[in-house]
Amino acid sequence: MHSELLAGLSVGLMVIPQGVAYATLAGMPLITGIYASLLPALLAVLFSASTRLSVGPTALTAMLVSASLNGMATPGSAQWVNLAVWLSLLSGLLQIVLGYARFGWLLNLVSAPVLMAFTQGAAVIIMTSQLPALLGLSQGWADWLHPGNWNLFSMAFGLTSLLVVLLAKRLKPAFPTVLVVVIGSAALSWMLGLEAQGVAIVGDLPQGLPQLYLPQGLAWETLKQLVLPALVITLVSFLETASSAKVDNERKGQHWDQDQDLIGQGLGKIASALSGAFPTSSSFSRSALNLYAGAQTGWATVFSVLVILLSLLFFTPVLHHVPQSVLSAIVMAAVLGLLKPKAFVRLLKINRVEGGISLLTFGITLASAPRIYWGVMTGVLLGLSHFLHTRLHPRIIEVGLHPDGSLRDRHLWNLPPLAPRLYALRMDAELDFAASSDFERAIADHLARHPDTNHVCLLAHPINGIDVTGVETFAQLHRQLANRGIKLHISGIKLPVETALHRAGELRAGPFLAMYRTDAETLQAIKELDPLPADMAAAAI
Repeated sequence: MHSELLAGLSVGLMVIPQGVAYATLAGMPLITGIYASLLPALLAVLFSASTRLSVGPTALTAMLVSASLNGMATPGSAQWVNLAVWLSLLSGLLQIVLGYARFGWLLNLVSAPVLMAFTQGAAVIIMTSQLPALLGLSQGWADWLHPGNWNLFSMAFGLTSLLVVLLAKRLKPAFPTVLVVVIGSAALSWMLGLEAQGVAIVGDLPQGLPQLYLPQGLAWETLKQLVLPALVITLVSFLETASSAKVDNERKGQHWDQDQDLIGQGLGKIASALSGAFPTSSSFSRSALNLYAGAQTGWATVFSVLVILLSLLFFTPVLHHVPQSVLSAIVMAAVLGLLKPKAFVRLLKINRVEGGISLLTFGITLASAPRIYWGVMTGVLLGLSHFLHTRLHPRIIEVGLHPDGSLRDRHLWNLPPLAPRLYALRMDAELDFAASSDFERAIADHLARHPDTNHVCLLAHPINGIDVTGVETFAQLHRQLANRGIKLHISGIKLPVETALHRAGELRAGPFLAMYRTDAETLQAIKELDPLPADMAAAAI
């Protein structure tokens, strides 16, 4: 229990200043960042499968809130808060429905390259949005060309805080550096009287527990504008959860119940909404700190909630004098770790198509700012298009016998045919509606180029399944081959495929069909066919 208490204390002390900073990023009243760290964390630990995750405000989700509501209301206004609450409600309800319907697999629509690119694009935008406050530019980038308008105190506090947090994260990650920086900057700000010198500070924060917030109704047109952002927040925030939950469950040696975590995270979002706050997620950095500090169960989260509760009741006045540039430094330190440009280089080396999709996702995320959710939606569509193209154009090769005894691509390795007037092919895909057309075309093209073909051998072991379209394609192909006097040899057919073809009556014994269980049996039968003349063998090589 001692380790649980220590972990809860560490996370609780970290989430308070982070919550205030992320509320700024979301355009929300600062106190809502602490509200979003209270009940959502408690409900998540009660109803989620991954009880050691730290649930609350995160930089990426806060940025998505700001991007989604930009142009719909004034940041910090009552209307803005109402819209943010609706986003949290819609996203939370969607996660609960997906969880109860066991549809957690739908979140796999966002591939790792797309999420990586979107995260890095969002990180660049977050950093760009925080730089003016970090550098003491009270009027934003407009002050950049007017050094007389720079507030050097804000700049000094911001840059120093950023440097200290980054160094401490590397040297002593479990130490509550963020809290120390916040308290230290508040004390210095008060002693130096920075508020009177024009330094933007946090100001007064209300004390006490959050009151029940019942959102006002929205016009249908406004509600429709929130549907897509709510969907993106659901996808992105739960993928944030996945990155932490997989690590947590691997350490415990158990299977990750993503559907139960969807339900728990959804309830957390609804609790945040009813507290008048914005959508929450699982923080990778705070979850890592929780594990690093020794958390073994959900009691660590309960202790962190108690720390936040005490802070709300007694310690919010401490934040009054904290310079806004310090909050920007906290956000900057959190998102700097998301920037990994080498990931694009590595991805391009592995797969150029997926690398290209990730670069497009990154570029569109930047170009569509502040509506950055179009970046991840574009990435999802491009990823699905690539997936469909791959399914519609499966890998179909003609095989030959390699000197090492394996069957490989005959043309790639310059191998002779297995036997004269034989076409031996392998398709690395299911024989379904997506692949059947290319399968049929591959055989038809070969027969057109080699009209003297007497045998077609299908190495069927990579074919894991077959649908009705595949059965019909197989039946039509078998009839066409038989009509031309061509014998079909099938090697290593799998039971689900064999069962479906038997039910359709397409595997009846006959002179134009031969079946073999293994490739070795197939090769032995092929050897008994007419031997390849020496001149043909030399020409094939």
